[in-house]
Parts: sequence; C-alpha cells; structure tokens
Amino acid sequence: MTQLIWRLWFYLHASVVVIVFYPFYYILLQRKSWFPHVFTLYRICARIMLFNSGIITQVTWRYKPKKGVAYIICPNHCSYLDIITTYIAIPEYFHFMGKAELKNIPLFGYFFKEMNIPVDRSSIISSHQAYQRAGEDLENGISVAIFPEGTIPETTPRLKSFKNGAFRLAIEKQIPILPVIYPDNYKLMPDGILRRMSAGRPGISRMVVFPPIETKGLTRQDIESLKVKLHRLLQDELEKLITD
Repeated sequence: MTQLIWRLWFYLHASVVVIVFYPFYYILLQRKSWFPHVFTLYRICARIMLFNSGIITQVTWRYKPKKGVAYIICPNHCSYLDIITTYIAIPEYFHFMGKAELKNIPLFGYFFKEMNIPVDRSSIISSHQAYQRAGEDLENGISVAIFPEGTIPETTPRLKSFKNGAFRLAIEKQIPILPVIYPDNYKLMPDGILRRMSAGRPGISRMVVFPPIETKGLTRQDIESLKVKLHRLLQDELEKLITD
C-alpha cells in the first residue's frame, strides 16, 4: 500500500510541476532558437520531480559529453523514469526520439512533439519522417537520444535485442554512439511484469555515461557488429552494477 501511495504521489507531483512550468514552456516553444532554454527547463523539472519524490541521483561520467559535439545517446530502457534521468545524465542539449503515444499525454505531449521527435513505428511514413528529422538534427550538431530496445522489455533488467534505427543513423551520419546505463530505475519505478510485484519506491538512481563508440569509416555492413558491441557493453556493465 505504501508503494502505491508513493507512485500516486510521484504522478501527482510530476503533474503539478508540469502545470507550474507550463507558461514558460509554452512561451519558449514558440521559437526554435529558444529550444535550448526549454531543455534547461526540462533539466530543472527533472531534478525537482526526482528530489521531491525521494529519488537521489548519482551520475558517474566516465566520459563527459562535449558541448557542440553531436552524439546518438543510447541508454537501456527499463522504466518510465529513464526519460527523466536522461535529462540528468546528459548535460548538453539533445532531442529525444520516442514513441508517438507520448504526444497524447496531457500537457507533456505538447512539449514533447514540439521539440522532440515522435515516431509511430507501425507507420512506414512516420518512421521515415522521424528518421529524416533525427538526421537533420545530427547534421545541425544536435544530439539525439534513442532507446535502442525501442520499448521497456519484459526481460528487464536483461536487455532485449536492439533495433537497427539508431545504428543505421549513426553510421550514415558518421556520428558516435554514447552508451548510458540506468541499473536502478527498474526497481524504483517498475513496469510490466515487475509492476505486479512492486508499485515503486524512493531510493538512489545511479547513472553511468561511457566513452562514445566511434562509427567513422563504418558502413551499413557493420550495423550488426555495432549492435552487438553496444549490447555486450551495456549488459556486462548492468550485471556488474546490479550485483554491487
């Protein structure tokens, strides 16, 4: 019962934070040149939501993202907290590529679709448009965050197989992949099968940002080996941290 109350508090508090900051978001989203300021607000709101819900963040930067350098940010996906914690883990401006359903969330959906990249994977046209938009962002020096698993897997904390999109984009644009892991989020706010056992709780959310995986000189024939390389890195590091 306590866990359910905590989860309800998290949702209620997050909604209040969004409502309070809504006027600022609305104004800043009127011009693309102001989008970096929206990103700053995202980071502020993320910190408020987590802190006031009893979630303490610990970021380990084994590599600090460089300002003005575009990356394809690839975290594991184990909880809805992952979106929020990515804004803590990555201090430099980026856009999220996420499922189109996020557009339907009241208030948040407006913020998401205006600045970020919604994609309906069931639609070839939507997927192509999202891919093109992500490519344009990267060419303009804006990093793009993509969950390579595509969704929260039932196998959490074990990774599911990765989709090709992030890797094809990285190779086509010759952009480095920035690996990120969240070993605790699935315990703090579980989803799927795990949610039947626990509604969630406060605690420590660790985040680790790894040195980028370079793609210069790679071709489409290297997509599979690149997927395997990232998958092995993330899974091995997750297993180490989960057992700590």
